[in-house]
Amino acid sequence: MKLVIGGAFQGKLDWAKRTYGLREGWADGSLCGLEEIWSCPGMFHFHEYVLRAMEQGMLQSEQEGEAFARRLLERNPGLILVTNELGYGIVPTDAFDRRFREMTGRICTGLAAEAEEVVRVVCGLGVKLKEAKEEPSHVFSPLC
Repeated sequence: MKLVIGGAFQGKLDWAKRTYGLREGWADGSLCGLEEIWSCPGMFHFHEYVLRAMEQGMLQSEQEGEAFARRLLERNPGLILVTNELGYGIVPTDAFDRRFREMTGRICTGLAAEAEEVVRVVCGLGVKLKEAKEEPSHVFSPLC
């Protein structure tokens, strides 16, 4: 999985399309269903999917969020996931909005821990926070 994060309107989706060469087949988290998430090559507005899932009662507890993140990694390990960062603003006064922000952050933290790559996009520029580890082409053995 590749996780692309950043603030609203920072060019995350355009950056991901350009960088990963995936022009079509993207699911929109504000509209798509769960089955589409399991099979699509890329998804944007992931935070909007989390919001809808919470509103529909599908994600209510931290354990449900962790389980969802695990299932997503298992069922669609090649997914390119684009989502807004929600934790850099004023803390919402509404309890549901605080829970939504926390749920999204916890799910993304779990995904980032297992992701092959994590990139933060600001002003259309991607900054790699985590890179895929390349296997060495040969192994050196120390001489004793």
